[in-house]
Amino acid sequence: MAEEDIPLIVDLDGTLVRSDLLVETGVAWIAARPRRLAEIPDLLRRGKAALKAAIAADTLLDAALLPYDDAVSALVAEARRDGRRVWVASAGNRRYVAAVAEHVGADGWFASDDVVNLSGETKALRLVEAFGAKNFDYVGNDRADLPIWAVCRRRFAVRPSRSTRAALAALDPNAVVIEPPEHSWRAWVKLLRPHQWAKNALVFVPLVTSHSFDAISILASLFACVAFSLAASSIYVVNDLVDVDADRRHPTKRLRPLAAGTVPILAAPLVAAALTALSLIVGMAVSWPLTGVLAGYLALTTAYSFSLKRKMLIDAITLAALYTLRVMAGAAAIAVPVSEWLLGFSMFVFTALALIKRHVELTARIDAHLHEATNRNYHKSDLGVVAALAAASGFNAVTVLALYISSDNVRRLYVHHELLWLVCPVLMYWIGRMILMAERRLVDDDPVVFALRDHNSRAAFVLVCLILLAATVNW
Repeated sequence: MAEEDIPLIVDLDGTLVRSDLLVETGVAWIAARPRRLAEIPDLLRRGKAALKAAIAADTLLDAALLPYDDAVSALVAEARRDGRRVWVASAGNRRYVAAVAEHVGADGWFASDDVVNLSGETKALRLVEAFGAKNFDYVGNDRADLPIWAVCRRRFAVRPSRSTRAALAALDPNAVVIEPPEHSWRAWVKLLRPHQWAKNALVFVPLVTSHSFDAISILASLFACVAFSLAASSIYVVNDLVDVDADRRHPTKRLRPLAAGTVPILAAPLVAAALTALSLIVGMAVSWPLTGVLAGYLALTTAYSFSLKRKMLIDAITLAALYTLRVMAGAAAIAVPVSEWLLGFSMFVFTALALIKRHVELTARIDAHLHEATNRNYHKSDLGVVAALAAASGFNAVTVLALYISSDNVRRLYVHHELLWLVCPVLMYWIGRMILMAERRLVDDDPVVFALRDHNSRAAFVLVCLILLAATVNW
C-alpha cells in the first residue's frame, strides 16, 4: 500500500488537545447544577458512555478555543502535506469529537455514542474494521491506547507515563515518543497564585488591633496565615477548573495554566484536595476555632466557585465575606473577641474592592468589544452603577471607622486616640483614587494586587501604620 494511502489516526484527550474534555465538561456540567452529582451513579450503572452523553447534551464546547498540542498539530500538518487522510478517534462523546475534527479539518472521526464507549479494545476493533490491521498509523498517549498500538502500522506516543512507555517499547522498540516541553514549574506556581497570599496578611489585623504582640500570638497568627494561603490556593485551582472555558474567552485569563493546557487538568483535583487537607491540618495545629473558620471559608469559596459568583451583587458580598473571614480567623488563632466595628469596616471596604474588581472586568469586556454574555451576571450598561456602589460602600467603611474612633473603647486602647482621625482622609483618598484608576483602565484584574504594586497605595498604607503607631505610643 502506498504511503499516501495510509491514514493517520489521532487520539484527542492528552494527545491532539492538551487537556481532558471529560474532566473539563464534567466539572462545568456539575457547576451548572450541583444536584447532578446525585445523578452520576445511575448514569454510570448504564455505562460510561451514558455519562459522557448526558454531559455532552447539556454542555457546550468551543473547539476553536481548546489548547492544541503543537507537536501533534505539526504531525497532522505533515501528513496532510503528504496527501494522507487524517482521522480523529477518541473515547469522548461524538458531539465533542465531531466539533474538534471539523475545526482541525480532519477527514473523519470515531467517537463514543450514547451506548458504546470507544476506548481500548473497542476502539482497536473499530479502526481495524475501517482500515484493516497494520494499515493505519496511530497517535495516542496512555495505556488505553496499547490495544490500538498493537494493530496499527506505526506508533506515536505523546508524553506517555513511564509504565506506558515501557509497555510500548516492549511492543515496538521503534515507536516514536513525542516529548513536548515539560510542564514548567512556573506554570504550577502560577496555578497556585502565591502573589495572592498577600491578602492573607489580614489574619494579622486582630493581632495589631488587640495589641497582642507576645511570641505565642505572633506564631499562631503566622500559622493561620499559612493555613489560609494553602486553602486559598486550593480554591484557586478549583476555580480555574470550573472556569476553564470562560477563561479561554478572556483576553488575559486564557493564559492561566489550566485554560492554556500548560498544567495537566487531571492533576488539578488531586492538587486541590492535597492543599485543602494540608490547610486543615495546619489549622488544627493552632486551634479548633481556627479550623472551624477555615472550614467555613472553604465551604463558602466552593459555593462561590460553583454558583454564587454568577449571581449579581451576591458575588461581591460573598467576596467581602471571604476577606472578613480572614480577619475572623486571625482573632480565632489568638483567642481574642472580634470587634463588631472591625467586622463592619471590613465588610464595607472589601465590598468596595469586590465591586471595583467587577468594574475592571466590565471595562475589559467593553474595550475588547466582547459579547455581552459572560459567566458573571452583569451587563455593560451596569458600569456606572457598579462604580457608584463601590464608592458608596468604600465611604461607608470610612463612616464606620469614624464612629469607632468616637467610641469609648478607642480611648482605652490608644494613648493619643485623636490622631486616628487622620486615617479617615487617607482612606477617603485611597478609595476614591482606586475607583478613578479603575475608571481610567489603570487597574488590572485584581484591585488588591494592583494596590500592592501601586506606589500611592503603599504610601497610604505606610502613612496609616505611622498614624496608628503615633496614636499608640506614649510620647
